[in-house]
Amino acid sequence: MTDTIFVTGLSIHARHGVMDHETEVGQRFVIDLELYTDLSEPARSDRLADTVSYADVVATTTAAFKNTNYRLLERAAGAVADAILANFPRIRAVKITVHKPHAPIAAIFDDVGIMLTRSRHP
Repeated sequence: MTDTIFVTGLSIHARHGVMDHETEVGQRFVIDLELYTDLSEPARSDRLADTVSYADVVATTTAAFKNTNYRLLERAAGAVADAILANFPRIRAVKITVHKPHAPIAAIFDDVGIMLTRSRHP
């Protein structure tokens, strides 16, 4: 059985990108997370200790995403996935979507970004 904890629309200012102004000024990124785990125990116990704290996941995600400047979103999202899997043993897999709403693209677009999924057992 796989259940899901999710966080959507986490807005973080960071300095990722390949262009100079992206790394100097930075920009807003939006992150969506899906955390795959078994929620049967906390569904019975009603105890925070038996699940994964949303607040802790957000803090871990924010630190992993902001603390290093990456050229590629793929690497930034990979750092988040690595941090989540390292810090939350209850999580079996994570799906991360990183939206870059102000990407330096000479076009009108609704959204651009990357999605990746990582698990403990690939």
